Amino acid sequence: MHEQNPTPNPIDLVSTWLTDADDHPLHGGVTLATVGPDGRPSARIVLLRGHDERGFVFYTNYRSRKAEELQTNPQAAMVLWWRDLKQQVRIEGRVNKVSREESEVYFASRPRGHQLGAWVSKQSRVIPDRAVLNDGLTETRRRFENRDIPCPPHWGGYRLSPDMIEFWEEGEHRLHDRLRYRRQDGEWRIERLAP
Repeated sequence: MHEQNPTPNPIDLVSTWLTDADDHPLHGGVTLATVGPDGRPSARIVLLRGHDERGFVFYTNYRSRKAEELQTNPQAAMVLWWRDLKQQVRIEGRVNKVSREESEVYFASRPRGHQLGAWVSKQSRVIPDRAVLNDGLTETRRRFENRDIPCPPHWGGYRLSPDMIEFWEEGEHRLHDRLRYRRQDGEWRIERLAP
């Protein structure tokens, strides 16, 4: 990122960094931060399942804590970090559900066990013990035996549409490289930040 003329489109740079990170552990794991109705932030790791000019996609149970928080406040932040590559990407923006068709296509591509799990788990809810999950899995296996498993109505994707993307790369003497892209009037404005 020392170049004087950085790429004008940050999505292209994210794509390059994701490709470079393909061989590193948890390359698709991102921290997703949301804010609850009480103003308290919460963060967790989700799997990045796609990105393009429209934004960054992840999937979840629409009844989960993160989904409830996004319903109240559809603003979120993501952080991608690769320790070995000494790189980080911060993304902020508005989050919306992806189309039902997109969710169904992605759901159909998942392993059968993951599909069953989406029907079984009441994500983020208190359960009395592990037996609830095991019994639910047994029952759900029977329910969908010898047939395709449809995408649950309470499960699907979200897309974070960025209005800010910041790239951080470790520098010598802690003089790190930081480039911030901010969307203004449909265009990306690039700013170099001090470490």
